[in-house]
Amino acid sequence: MCIDMIGSLYPDIVLMDVQMPELNGYEATKAIRKLEKETKTPIIAMTASLLKNQIDKCYDAGMDAYIPKPYKPEELIRTLHDVIQNNQ
Repeated sequence: MCIDMIGSLYPDIVLMDVQMPELNGYEATKAIRKLEKETKTPIIAMTASLLKNQIDKCYDAGMDAYIPKPYKPEELIRTLHDVIQNNQ
C-alpha cells in the first residue's frame, strides 16, 4: 500500500489518484500526513472531478495541488514545477 511505501521510500513527490479501491486518495493522504515528521512530501491529486467541493476536499485532506483527468502533459509539467517551487 502507498502509505507503507512512503515511510520507507521517501519519494520526492506523490501523484495520488483520488478514487482508489479500499482506501481513497483523501484518506491515504491524511494517513501519510500523520506519518510525516520533519519533511512534508508534496502530494498532487489526480481526479476527474473539477467540482469546487471536490477540489476543496483535496486541499482539506492535505494535498498540495490537483490535476484534472484526463490531463495534458504540459499541465502535469506545470503543476509539478509549481509544487516543487513552493516546497523548496
